[in-house]
Amino acid sequence: MTDDTSQPVPDPVAIGPGRARQGEIYRAGISGLRPAVPTDFAGLEQAARKASTPRGWAYVAGGAGEGRTMRNNREAFDRWAIVPRMLRGVGERDLSTSVLGTDLPAPLLLAPVGAGQLIDPDADLHTARAAAATGVPYVFTNQGGTPLEETAAAMGSTPHWMQLYWSVDEGLVDSLLQRAEASGAGAVVVTLDTTVLGWRPQDLNLGSLPFAQGLGIGQYTSDARFGEIVAERVERAQAPGAPAADKPKVTLAAIRSLLSITRSHPGSFWSNLRSPVPRAAVETFLDIYSNPRLSWDHVATLRDRTRLPIVLKGVLHPDDARRAFDLGIDGIVVSNHGGRQVDSSIASLDALVAVRDAVGPEPTVLMDSGIRTGADVFTAIALGADAVLLGRPYMYGMAVAGQRGVEEVVANVVAELDLTMALSGVADVASIGRDLVVPRA
Repeated sequence: MTDDTSQPVPDPVAIGPGRARQGEIYRAGISGLRPAVPTDFAGLEQAARKASTPRGWAYVAGGAGEGRTMRNNREAFDRWAIVPRMLRGVGERDLSTSVLGTDLPAPLLLAPVGAGQLIDPDADLHTARAAAATGVPYVFTNQGGTPLEETAAAMGSTPHWMQLYWSVDEGLVDSLLQRAEASGAGAVVVTLDTTVLGWRPQDLNLGSLPFAQGLGIGQYTSDARFGEIVAERVERAQAPGAPAADKPKVTLAAIRSLLSITRSHPGSFWSNLRSPVPRAAVETFLDIYSNPRLSWDHVATLRDRTRLPIVLKGVLHPDDARRAFDLGIDGIVVSNHGGRQVDSSIASLDALVAVRDAVGPEPTVLMDSGIRTGADVFTAIALGADAVLLGRPYMYGMAVAGQRGVEEVVANVVAELDLTMALSGVADVASIGRDLVVPRA
């Protein structure tokens, strides 16, 4: 008889994603291997900037005006401190939760980030496949380069939601809603704060608008209603007596733009190059993609137009939050668009506190803008968010290491959230309350 004192290898589920991720990194380190992306946000940002083109970096990392809203978002987190509690016996944590019928392995979704093609031509698919690999739901961007049907196929059984920019063409709004339903989306997320583009100096200084290059309009060029609108535009332009179209000055940059538009449009490159349709599609998109007159009256029609749960993204004022729920909206995202729309706007985290206090504990309230780490997720949940949306960090991961970079960023954020819960004496997401954070002195 032998005395077997060996211990079984711990189950990663039992030890939690935090220790599992740490173990993965440290074991690889024995062989001299390092993570594909830096595990700290400052290092991640620096690596992403090196890996990105000037236009890609300006669009993804840039903000409105002088960047004050972006700074406000981070400073708001700095004004709160976590108060860890001891000896609570939380050897295992449950990070799972559910939002509007969508099960989440952690209180985290991947935010919609438009024109990701500036970072990688297959940005939407990289994000979808990384989301599927990590189990984290992805909110498809309305301004993606890949049709939502293809992105949904890449997700497999992992849940996805769909963002909606409200077009001036109501038929296009309905078409996008129908496609979202057909794709199996778990909710539609209507972005309210981009009825016009904010003043973005980083892009303006480069004269760079991705949509004018045919980037980020794949949801539109794959849409039947949009195709009808483009065809009508081409027909009018070719009608006898139609005014001659303005032609851009022939420069190397203009030729590059034409090639980008041609490559990005569905169909054969050479056929597209000879056709007026790709250029007309870009012009049509710029004319109709968003509705400056968007109002509560528009939003009130949604319940009769889709069976999906409806989420409004871009709410910052408590009165707007109350009105949304009075209209029967299912959820809101407290968001200032990552600081990309209004300079010197209130921080999303500050707005979250006021909104949650105004609407009470029951309504579904999510939050984005400024989330960088697992500790940030913890703080946002403690201050009233049911879940958060992660944006720039995963795009930075993609810039550095493609799909693997997105997966590692998500894994790192979830790991730090798990460890923060463990070290703060919290066994599950529902127990992360306002008693665990205090204003920083």
